[in-house]
Amino acid sequence: MDDQIVPQNSITSTESALKKTLAIICGKWRLHIIFQLGTEARRYGELRRMIPDVSEKVLIQELKALIELGVLEKKSYREIPPRVEYSLTMKGLQVLPTLLNLITVGETFLNEQPLVK
Repeated sequence: MDDQIVPQNSITSTESALKKTLAIICGKWRLHIIFQLGTEARRYGELRRMIPDVSEKVLIQELKALIELGVLEKKSYREIPPRVEYSLTMKGLQVLPTLLNLITVGETFLNEQPLVK
């Protein structure tokens, strides 16, 4: 039984990590944004076309939140017209394998035939 006792500081660390994870993935659109960016830099207009169901206001809010969380980076170019690109940070790239695994879970449930009672 003593082998299963987890030190209090470990629980606190685990809870902190879970809270941070939920801050990153909470919200209807964050995982969509991360998925659409993948390993490429994309402009705002591209993201709007790739995720047509999200409103402009929500997309802007989610992009800002993901930048603040360190998941995305925003690069502005001094051009006319102005050009801005969004891409995943090194930390953000670590979300992709887990996101792809979640997609396979969804595929499993999509392919599953409902049981007839």
